[in-house]
Amino acid sequence: MADIRSYMKEKEKREKRERRQVDYKEMIARHRLASVYRVLLILLLVAAFVVFAVIQYRRRTYTDYDIVATSPREAISGTTDVKLGSSILTYSKDGAHCTDARGNVTWNQTFEIQDVILARNGETVAIGEYNGRSIYIANSEKLLGQISTAMPIRQLAVSATGKVTAVLADTDITWINTYESSGEMTREGRSHMDDSGYPMAISVSPNGELLMVAYVYVDAGVLRTNVAFYNFGLVGANYSDGLVSTYSYTDMVIPCVGFLDDDTAFTVGDNRLTIYTGAHIPEEEAGHLYDREIRSVFYGEKYIGLVFLSDNSENRYQLKVYDTESGRVSDFYFDLDYTDIFFGKDNFVIYNETQCQILTMSGTEKFHGDFSKAVRLMAPVGNTYKYLLMTDDSIDTIQLK
Repeated sequence: MADIRSYMKEKEKREKRERRQVDYKEMIARHRLASVYRVLLILLLVAAFVVFAVIQYRRRTYTDYDIVATSPREAISGTTDVKLGSSILTYSKDGAHCTDARGNVTWNQTFEIQDVILARNGETVAIGEYNGRSIYIANSEKLLGQISTAMPIRQLAVSATGKVTAVLADTDITWINTYESSGEMTREGRSHMDDSGYPMAISVSPNGELLMVAYVYVDAGVLRTNVAFYNFGLVGANYSDGLVSTYSYTDMVIPCVGFLDDDTAFTVGDNRLTIYTGAHIPEEEAGHLYDREIRSVFYGEKYIGLVFLSDNSENRYQLKVYDTESGRVSDFYFDLDYTDIFFGKDNFVIYNETQCQILTMSGTEKFHGDFSKAVRLMAPVGNTYKYLLMTDDSIDTIQLK
């Protein structure tokens, strides 16, 4: 009997120990599960906050601005200001100089030019004279060199690296020559109206590897344009004259060509926008037709904007924006008489001397207001609705509020 009681006590003790072990394991499992739930809840709250903040940021509109920094300047009559990277190029018939956002002059070049031709690519600029024979090359930091040509200059294009291509006029031949910023000619090309046609527009890729030329000519009484791509690199060495691809368009004049980056180019004709892709041998990627006269062409890193007179009675202008990454085409209407339009990461800015309008690519108007004084040039500073304003007597950095 005593053995039975002893056995029952031992059994009861074992069962208690086993229950305690089970309870302990369940407590650990519940604790771990609770920790996972807490982490998931925190992540969910953080994600919800981020989404809320993004939505509020996108919905936020601005009614005014603060001047967060300013530097004095003295604008000279007859000068023009253009953006050169994060700096400002000011030029006239008498010379050019570059200043940073604080108004410090980084370089200065004097010359006498009656009819200025200016080509830009990122932070690099080439300045020449129509029918002149001198070209000055510089970037935002320094003067890079000077080129002297043997024949009168008609057009210029420059790469971000300082390589310059010039269209030069001869008696019955047009030359398309390429130079290093040191002045050395690295490529000599010729064009005849009865053969390849007249070079209507030219552009050089940022890295200087590709040259794009739009030739216009008449074939059996029909107007045509050939768009030719020349490769100055290793790939082009395997092709005659470096001509790696060409595209022909009937009954169309193409007065505007350009590169968005090293492997995306575009042409704007009188009835068609064409986009080409390829870092070495560009191919036609997309074409967009239109049947109205273009007033202006603007482009950024991935957007091309064409301004037309509006097709409705409520607005004066219509801006068609082509997104080269997504292929999306968006329409925007506005009434502001514009000096310039430029693109940001997901928005664009329309402005003149006295007013500014900012819209997102989804159509939300972020700002529409007046400047406190006449603005010669407006440029973005980062991606936080901060901008640089060039006026006659100051360089102001503003933050929308």
